[in-house]
Amino acid sequence: MTLPRPARCVLSVAAVVLTACAGPSRSYRTGLNARLAAYDYAGAQAEIEGAKTSEYGEKNAVLYYLDRGMVLHDAAKYAESDRDLETAEGRMEELFTRSVSRGAGTFLLNDNTTKYAGEVFERALLNAFRALNFVFMGNTDEALVEARKVTAYLARFNEFMQGKSGYKDSAFAQYLSAMLFEQSGSRDDARISYKAAEAAFKDYAADYATPEPQFKVPPYSKLEKLGLGEIVFLHYNGPSPMKVSRTFQVAWNEAMLAVNQSGQDEPDAARFRNAVNTGILGDAITVAYPEYVQDPYTIAGSRIAAGGAETDSLLMEDISGIARQCLEEKNAAIRLRAIARAAIKFALARAASAEVEKRAGAGLGLLAKMITSAAGAATETADTRGWTTLPAQIRMARLAVAPGRQDVIITFTDRAGNPTGNIIFRDVEVIKGRRTYLQYRTAL
Repeated sequence: MTLPRPARCVLSVAAVVLTACAGPSRSYRTGLNARLAAYDYAGAQAEIEGAKTSEYGEKNAVLYYLDRGMVLHDAAKYAESDRDLETAEGRMEELFTRSVSRGAGTFLLNDNTTKYAGEVFERALLNAFRALNFVFMGNTDEALVEARKVTAYLARFNEFMQGKSGYKDSAFAQYLSAMLFEQSGSRDDARISYKAAEAAFKDYAADYATPEPQFKVPPYSKLEKLGLGEIVFLHYNGPSPMKVSRTFQVAWNEAMLAVNQSGQDEPDAARFRNAVNTGILGDAITVAYPEYVQDPYTIAGSRIAAGGAETDSLLMEDISGIARQCLEEKNAAIRLRAIARAAIKFALARAASAEVEKRAGAGLGLLAKMITSAAGAATETADTRGWTTLPAQIRMARLAVAPGRQDVIITFTDRAGNPTGNIIFRDVEVIKGRRTYLQYRTAL
């Protein structure tokens, strides 16, 4: 039997929404974090590459390159990492530019059916990790180029947001920039970046309880006179915070109000009003919104020892806290749009199934209702996409030691300060008057 046109429309819409690309699944992301916790970077890279089509797809190409780029950085494959992060940056820049042309409302809301453009803090961290890739490859000039990009991007973003964003600067990126400027001999630029980092840490202290770190090391300009070099240890700690989908119910009258306030596209809003005028009503609708959750991890800190001296690492960037706050700032707008979308979807689906019943009988009308209800439930999932392979936090230790070959011992500690294990960097070359950078990832 040939279905009437209204029935075919209902089925077509259901097929489209059921196949919308929602991005990497929770189970996939959890498995990827398990590989990182086991230091299986080769396995994590292979898993990402194997999931390029099934978990990422074209709409999530940015995430694919972000995830693989970070894993390659952890594995000390810095040139390969930078190629991936550069690709991600190019795509993020293109999507950001498009969003600017469409207005703030479009940029603030990442929908599962749109290409993933990244969160603002993810873009800042992308350039920070690109800078670190160049640091570890011994190219300070290129590292400075990437460090400057963070400031330039955040200035554009905050201008675009007209001061409405709470996340205005990356303290870690600014502090890293200052250290790199010192190494290049640009003292004025270093001073400016240290001032910017200080201001950012004041915001961090208020928003994320991250105080400005106080490192007990001589000024960089005095290292050579003192006959010392400096070891800078970067500890990427904890698994990435993940977005999950939460749901809540909204009364039908509140949903109709949300449609009128949300700035939905006029054709959809008009069809919604037409459906309501024909008597399509409901008691309540179910709406989804995203929320960050942080999986637990045991390692809370680290201590570095070399050349008879030792010091603790300090928290530089609470990525988990920043992620949660950035999302919370957007969630009021996200919920409003989600309510409006759900209300429109409900009204249009009921209108279509009512038309099917009118033209083809109660049996097909019931079938249409079942299909549209299933499609609505399947698509009522929040956008849970995010940079999975980021750490939960970035810590830093700075230690001034005598030049020469040094064995550098890193001891990891739990929340009570008790040792949980250690690693040793053998024969690290420390140069008088210079900095030597080391990095290590823990996700346990």
